[in-house]
Amino acid sequence: MVEVRLRAVRVDLQSNTPVLLLQESDGLGRTLPIFIGAPEATAIAFALQGMDTPRPMTHDLIRDLLDALGADVIRVVVTELKTATYFAEIVLRLADREIPVSSRPSDAVAVAVRTGAPLYVADDLMDAEGIMLAVDEEEDESEADEENANPDELVGEFRHFLDSIRPEDFSP
Repeated sequence: MVEVRLRAVRVDLQSNTPVLLLQESDGLGRTLPIFIGAPEATAIAFALQGMDTPRPMTHDLIRDLLDALGADVIRVVVTELKTATYFAEIVLRLADREIPVSSRPSDAVAVAVRTGAPLYVADDLMDAEGIMLAVDEEEDESEADEENANPDELVGEFRHFLDSIRPEDFSP
């Protein structure tokens, strides 16, 4: 397994679709891009910014249920790609057992962000699908600004994205 970090949640300009960028923590710096839905992107962005909602969002509920049951998320692994669909597992520890739970990568990452669990990608998947992203100084500065950005501004950007998408944007 390759340990990764959530480098960013961005919107692909060509498809107008949110994309997770999971980058190797060590090694070559390969990145695994995974296209996700807008609600999941919003849920991840809220968690990254520590935004509280009046009622628990689905992934907050999952975290709270796991806490109530005494289970810990010990890792999230993006396991494979089959017919253009990524698969993941949320690995739980309950008592002395490890329990893998099948998940969509977007949901698994949303839970990992809320629980502080480490993220991994299967070695063969990263070898096959990992890409090297060109990083320039401007992008590094932009990411640093994004990390220090006002949460209200980030939510505003996501709201603008959600207001501007149309159903036909998701047709093949």
